[in-house]
Amino acid sequence: MNLNKEQISRLDRVRKIKILNGISGIKPANLIGTISTKGATNLAIFSSVMHLGSDPALLGFIMRPIGEVPRHTYDNILETHSYTINHVHPDFIKKAHYTSAKFEKNTSEFHSCGLNEEFHHETQAPFVRESKVKLGMTFVEDLLIKHNNTRLIIGEITQLILPDAALDKYDELNYEWLDTVGTSGLNGYYGVRKIGRFPYARMGQIPEDL
Repeated sequence: MNLNKEQISRLDRVRKIKILNGISGIKPANLIGTISTKGATNLAIFSSVMHLGSDPALLGFIMRPIGEVPRHTYDNILETHSYTINHVHPDFIKKAHYTSAKFEKNTSEFHSCGLNEEFHHETQAPFVRESKVKLGMTFVEDLLIKHNNTRLIIGEITQLILPDAALDKYDELNYEWLDTVGTSGLNGYYGVRKIGRFPYARMGQIPEDL
């Protein structure tokens, strides 16, 4: 397959969505938890969470265009400035996947999809009890991407919850031990296996056998 811009635009709509949604590779699967000012909880799966910086500790995720369909996650974040990001693991992939259905605003995906809310006083929004890695987030910035009307939602990590055993001897997250799930396309999920580790790359220390 070797397609130019015009040929890509002429692809069948569903086929184009499937190919382009997965073409960037395997991405982290995360559940984002929110709560409205009236106390209604919401949970939705996202594959676009990205690291933006460590000091301050910023993460971003992409929100699809507002107005096409209701975006309860977005509305709740703007109302409360609080949300959570929770890793997905194999024992609840199916439950996590179905949070992507278009539930009514006052219908909690936690309850409808068989997942449990967990609250900590430092963070207003609910965490996913089943997740091993949970991040409490405070909203920082909402950036419109004008070219396609998606939005980059930026937040600061203000609470970090994970097992001590999740960190290896290098203080790096051991994703194999955590059994964290990756996703690609609209409905494909993958396990994670570590295949290598290399020292920080510095000029003058490049191996000669490359």
